[in-house]
Amino acid sequence: MMQLRKVDAGGITVEIAEAGSGSARRILLVHGFTGAKEDFAETVDRLADIGWHAVAPDLRGHGNSTKPASEDDYDFGRFADDLWALVDALGWDRFVLLGHSMGGMISQVAALRDPSRLTGLVLMDTTHGPLEGIDTSELELGASIVREHGMETLLELMNEREGVLETPAAARVRAERPGWEEFERRKFLSSSPAMWAAMTAKMASQAERLDALSTLSLPVLVIVGEQDRPFVAASERMAKTIPGARLVVIPDAGHSPQFENTEPWWNALASFLEEVG
Repeated sequence: MMQLRKVDAGGITVEIAEAGSGSARRILLVHGFTGAKEDFAETVDRLADIGWHAVAPDLRGHGNSTKPASEDDYDFGRFADDLWALVDALGWDRFVLLGHSMGGMISQVAALRDPSRLTGLVLMDTTHGPLEGIDTSELELGASIVREHGMETLLELMNEREGVLETPAAARVRAERPGWEEFERRKFLSSSPAMWAAMTAKMASQAERLDALSTLSLPVLVIVGEQDRPFVAASERMAKTIPGARLVVIPDAGHSPQFENTEPWWNALASFLEEVG
Protein backbone atom coordinates (compact mmCIF):
# COMPACT_ATOMS: atom_id res chain seq x y z
CA MET A 1 0.00 0.00 0.00
CA MET A 2 1.36 3.39 -1.00
CA GLN A 3 2.76 5.52 1.82
CA LEU A 4 3.99 9.10 1.98
CA ARG A 5 7.09 10.25 3.81
CA LYS A 6 9.64 13.03 3.75
CA VAL A 7 13.31 12.40 2.97
CA ASP A 8 16.24 14.76 3.57
CA ALA A 9 18.19 14.79 0.32
CA GLY A 10 21.13 17.05 -0.43
CA GLY A 11 19.98 20.00 1.63
CA ILE A 12 16.30 19.92 0.71
CA THR A 13 13.34 17.93 1.97
CA VAL A 14 11.62 15.74 -0.61
CA GLU A 15 8.20 14.20 -0.09
CA ILE A 16 7.85 10.80 -1.72
CA ALA A 17 5.10 8.33 -2.44
CA GLU A 18 6.39 4.78 -2.21
CA ALA A 19 5.29 1.16 -2.19
CA GLY A 20 7.08 -2.16 -2.18
CA SER A 21 9.80 -1.11 0.24
CA GLY A 22 12.29 -3.90 0.76
CA SER A 23 12.34 -5.19 -2.80
CA ALA A 24 15.74 -5.32 -4.46
CA ARG A 25 14.17 -4.17 -7.74
CA ARG A 26 13.84 -0.41 -7.60
CA ILE A 27 12.31 2.27 -9.79
CA LEU A 28 12.19 6.05 -9.41
CA LEU A 29 9.32 7.83 -11.22
CA VAL A 30 9.94 11.54 -11.91
CA HIS A 31 7.00 13.81 -12.73
CA GLY A 32 6.98 16.74 -15.12
CA PHE A 33 6.72 20.53 -15.00
CA THR A 34 4.06 21.67 -12.47
CA GLY A 35 3.25 18.02 -11.83
CA ALA A 36 3.61 16.07 -8.60
CA LYS A 37 4.26 12.61 -7.21
CA GLU A 38 0.50 12.00 -7.51
CA ASP A 39 1.03 11.68 -11.27
CA PHE A 40 2.31 8.19 -10.40
CA ALA A 41 0.33 7.48 -7.22
CA GLU A 42 -1.77 4.86 -9.00
CA THR A 43 1.36 3.32 -10.51
CA VAL A 44 3.49 2.75 -7.42
CA ASP A 45 1.06 0.22 -5.95
CA ARG A 46 0.84 -1.68 -9.23
CA LEU A 47 4.62 -1.75 -9.39
CA ALA A 48 4.82 -3.06 -5.84
CA ASP A 49 2.36 -5.79 -6.79
CA ILE A 50 4.79 -7.08 -9.43
CA GLY A 51 7.77 -6.96 -7.09
CA TRP A 52 9.24 -3.47 -7.33
CA HIS A 53 10.14 -0.87 -4.73
CA ALA A 54 8.62 2.17 -6.45
CA VAL A 55 9.23 5.76 -5.38
CA ALA A 56 7.69 8.89 -6.86
CA PRO A 57 9.07 12.17 -5.44
CA ASP A 58 7.82 15.73 -5.53
CA LEU A 59 10.63 17.63 -7.29
CA ARG A 60 11.99 20.78 -5.66
CA GLY A 61 9.55 23.62 -6.20
CA HIS A 62 6.64 21.19 -6.50
CA GLY A 63 4.05 19.57 -4.26
CA ASN A 64 5.20 19.21 -0.66
CA SER A 65 8.95 19.34 -1.28
CA THR A 66 11.20 22.30 -0.50
CA LYS A 67 10.48 25.37 -2.62
CA PRO A 68 13.51 27.68 -2.78
CA ALA A 69 12.45 31.29 -3.36
CA SER A 70 15.17 32.23 -5.85
CA GLU A 71 14.99 31.43 -9.55
CA ASP A 72 18.72 30.71 -9.36
CA ASP A 73 17.91 27.58 -7.36
CA TYR A 74 16.23 25.90 -10.35
CA ASP A 75 18.00 24.31 -13.30
CA PHE A 76 18.45 20.84 -14.77
CA GLY A 77 21.71 20.27 -12.93
CA ARG A 78 20.18 21.04 -9.55
CA PHE A 79 17.21 18.77 -10.21
CA ALA A 80 19.61 15.99 -11.21
CA ASP A 81 21.62 16.61 -8.02
CA ASP A 82 18.39 16.16 -6.06
CA LEU A 83 17.62 12.83 -7.73
CA TRP A 84 21.05 11.43 -6.94
CA ALA A 85 20.86 12.73 -3.36
CA LEU A 86 17.45 11.09 -2.98
CA VAL A 87 18.51 7.65 -4.22
CA ASP A 88 21.58 7.83 -1.98
CA ALA A 89 19.33 8.71 0.98
CA LEU A 90 17.13 5.74 0.06
CA GLY A 91 20.22 3.51 0.07
CA TRP A 92 19.76 2.47 -3.54
CA ASP A 93 22.71 1.25 -5.57
CA ARG A 94 21.18 0.46 -8.96
CA PHE A 95 17.67 1.26 -10.15
CA VAL A 96 15.42 2.01 -13.11
CA LEU A 97 14.77 5.71 -13.76
CA LEU A 98 11.56 6.92 -15.40
CA GLY A 99 11.12 10.59 -16.31
CA HIS A 100 7.98 12.24 -17.69
CA SER A 101 8.15 15.49 -19.71
CA MET A 102 10.47 17.87 -17.80
CA GLY A 103 11.19 14.91 -15.53
CA GLY A 104 12.46 13.10 -18.61
CA MET A 105 14.82 15.97 -19.39
CA ILE A 106 16.09 15.89 -15.81
CA SER A 107 16.43 12.11 -16.00
CA GLN A 108 18.58 12.39 -19.12
CA VAL A 109 20.93 14.80 -17.35
CA ALA A 110 21.08 12.46 -14.34
CA ALA A 111 21.57 9.35 -16.47
CA LEU A 112 24.39 10.87 -18.50
CA ARG A 113 26.15 11.78 -15.26
CA ASP A 114 26.30 8.19 -13.95
CA PRO A 115 24.72 5.59 -16.29
CA SER A 116 26.47 2.73 -14.47
CA ARG A 117 23.91 2.98 -11.64
CA LEU A 118 20.92 2.52 -13.91
CA THR A 119 19.50 -0.86 -14.86
CA GLY A 120 17.10 0.86 -17.25
CA LEU A 121 15.86 4.27 -18.39
CA VAL A 122 12.31 5.19 -19.42
CA LEU A 123 11.84 8.49 -21.27
CA MET A 124 8.16 9.40 -21.40
CA ASP A 125 6.67 12.23 -23.47
CA THR A 126 9.86 14.23 -23.33
CA THR A 127 12.57 15.73 -25.52
CA HIS A 128 16.34 15.78 -25.88
CA GLY A 129 16.80 19.52 -26.36
CA PRO A 130 15.07 22.89 -26.67
CA LEU A 131 11.28 22.72 -26.79
CA GLU A 132 9.89 22.73 -30.32
CA GLY A 133 6.92 24.75 -31.53
CA ILE A 134 6.81 26.93 -28.42
CA ASP A 135 6.35 30.70 -28.63
CA THR A 136 9.12 31.98 -26.35
CA SER A 137 7.51 35.42 -26.16
CA GLU A 138 4.50 33.79 -24.48
CA LEU A 139 6.81 32.08 -22.00
CA GLU A 140 8.44 35.41 -21.20
CA LEU A 141 5.02 37.00 -20.71
CA GLY A 142 4.00 34.13 -18.43
CA ALA A 143 7.16 34.55 -16.40
CA SER A 144 6.44 38.26 -15.94
CA ILE A 145 2.89 37.51 -14.83
CA VAL A 146 3.89 34.82 -12.37
CA ARG A 147 6.64 36.99 -10.85
CA GLU A 148 4.27 39.87 -10.28
CA HIS A 149 0.92 38.20 -9.62
CA GLY A 150 1.56 34.55 -8.73
CA MET A 151 0.43 31.15 -9.92
CA GLU A 152 -3.33 31.63 -9.52
CA THR A 153 -3.46 34.65 -11.84
CA LEU A 154 -1.30 32.79 -14.37
CA LEU A 155 -3.62 29.78 -14.23
CA GLU A 156 -6.69 31.94 -14.81
CA LEU A 157 -5.10 33.44 -17.91
CA MET A 158 -3.92 30.05 -19.17
CA ASN A 159 -7.43 28.62 -18.80
CA GLU A 160 -8.73 31.26 -21.20
CA ARG A 161 -6.84 29.72 -24.13
CA GLU A 162 -6.06 26.26 -25.44
CA GLY A 163 -2.63 25.08 -24.38
CA VAL A 164 -0.06 23.39 -26.61
CA LEU A 165 -0.58 20.11 -24.72
CA GLU A 166 -4.37 20.08 -25.18
CA THR A 167 -5.50 16.90 -26.98
CA PRO A 168 -8.72 14.92 -27.46
CA ALA A 169 -7.32 12.44 -24.91
CA ALA A 170 -6.83 15.17 -22.30
CA ALA A 171 -10.37 16.44 -22.88
CA ARG A 172 -11.71 12.91 -22.48
CA VAL A 173 -9.93 12.45 -19.14
CA ARG A 174 -11.40 15.73 -17.87
CA ALA A 175 -14.86 14.56 -18.83
CA GLU A 176 -14.54 11.02 -17.50
CA ARG A 177 -12.60 11.44 -14.26
CA PRO A 178 -14.50 13.12 -11.42
CA GLY A 179 -12.40 15.80 -9.76
CA TRP A 180 -9.79 15.81 -12.51
CA GLU A 181 -9.75 19.57 -13.07
CA GLU A 182 -9.34 20.17 -9.34
CA PHE A 183 -6.50 17.62 -9.27
CA GLU A 184 -4.71 19.49 -12.05
CA ARG A 185 -5.40 22.85 -10.44
CA ARG A 186 -4.05 21.71 -7.07
CA LYS A 187 -0.79 20.48 -8.60
CA PHE A 188 -0.31 23.68 -10.54
CA LEU A 189 -0.97 25.95 -7.58
CA SER A 190 1.40 23.86 -5.43
CA SER A 191 4.22 24.74 -7.81
CA SER A 192 6.67 27.52 -7.04
CA PRO A 193 6.42 30.76 -9.03
CA ALA A 194 10.22 30.99 -9.03
CA MET A 195 10.44 27.45 -10.42
CA TRP A 196 7.88 28.25 -13.14
CA ALA A 197 9.70 31.39 -14.24
CA ALA A 198 13.13 29.76 -14.18
CA MET A 199 12.31 26.48 -15.87
CA THR A 200 10.15 27.77 -18.72
CA ALA A 201 13.17 29.70 -19.94
CA LYS A 202 15.56 26.82 -19.34
CA MET A 203 13.37 24.23 -21.09
CA ALA A 204 13.15 26.53 -24.11
CA SER A 205 16.92 27.05 -24.32
CA GLN A 206 18.38 23.86 -22.82
CA ALA A 207 21.46 22.21 -24.27
CA GLU A 208 21.01 19.61 -27.01
CA ARG A 209 21.67 16.12 -25.61
CA LEU A 210 21.03 13.82 -28.57
CA ASP A 211 24.70 13.10 -29.31
CA ALA A 212 25.38 12.45 -25.64
CA LEU A 213 22.41 10.10 -25.40
CA SER A 214 23.87 8.05 -28.25
CA THR A 215 26.66 6.97 -25.87
CA LEU A 216 24.25 5.24 -23.44
CA SER A 217 24.65 1.47 -23.29
CA LEU A 218 21.73 0.44 -21.09
CA PRO A 219 18.15 -0.64 -21.79
CA VAL A 220 16.04 2.37 -22.79
CA LEU A 221 12.30 2.58 -23.38
CA VAL A 222 10.88 5.68 -25.08
CA ILE A 223 7.13 6.15 -24.60
CA VAL A 224 4.96 8.85 -26.15
CA GLY A 225 1.25 9.40 -26.62
CA GLU A 226 0.31 9.48 -30.30
CA GLN A 227 -1.51 12.81 -29.86
CA ASP A 228 1.38 14.50 -28.04
CA ARG A 229 2.48 16.55 -31.05
CA PRO A 230 5.29 18.58 -29.41
CA PHE A 231 7.08 15.38 -28.33
CA VAL A 232 6.44 12.66 -30.95
CA ALA A 233 9.26 13.65 -33.32
CA ALA A 234 11.74 14.06 -30.46
CA SER A 235 10.76 10.65 -29.10
CA GLU A 236 11.32 9.08 -32.50
CA ARG A 237 14.76 10.69 -32.73
CA MET A 238 15.78 9.49 -29.27
CA ALA A 239 14.65 5.93 -29.98
CA LYS A 240 16.56 5.96 -33.27
CA THR A 241 19.73 7.47 -31.79
CA ILE A 242 20.10 5.59 -28.49
CA PRO A 243 21.56 2.13 -29.20
CA GLY A 244 18.97 -0.57 -28.69
CA ALA A 245 16.26 1.82 -27.51
CA ARG A 246 12.64 0.83 -28.04
CA LEU A 247 9.85 3.24 -29.00
CA VAL A 248 6.25 2.61 -27.93
CA VAL A 249 3.59 5.02 -29.18
CA ILE A 250 0.48 4.84 -27.01
CA PRO A 251 -2.73 5.14 -29.06
CA ASP A 252 -5.56 7.46 -28.00
CA ALA A 253 -3.22 9.28 -25.60
CA GLY A 254 -1.59 12.68 -25.37
CA HIS A 255 0.95 14.05 -22.93
CA SER A 256 -0.07 11.90 -19.92
CA PRO A 257 -0.66 8.37 -21.24
CA GLN A 258 -0.59 6.87 -17.74
CA PHE A 259 -4.00 8.52 -17.26
CA GLU A 260 -5.28 8.82 -20.81
CA ASN A 261 -4.82 5.21 -21.94
CA THR A 262 -3.61 3.46 -18.84
CA GLU A 263 -3.49 -0.21 -19.81
CA PRO A 264 -1.41 0.06 -23.01
CA TRP A 265 0.95 2.40 -21.16
CA TRP A 266 1.18 0.02 -18.20
CA ASN A 267 1.73 -2.99 -20.47
CA ALA A 268 4.62 -1.24 -22.21
CA LEU A 269 6.23 -0.30 -18.89
CA ALA A 270 5.64 -3.68 -17.21
CA SER A 271 7.05 -5.57 -20.21
CA PHE A 272 10.20 -3.45 -20.16
CA LEU A 273 10.61 -3.90 -16.41
CA GLU A 274 10.21 -7.66 -16.73
CA GLU A 275 13.16 -7.69 -19.12
CA VAL A 276 15.45 -5.44 -17.08
CA GLY A 277 14.39 -6.70 -13.65
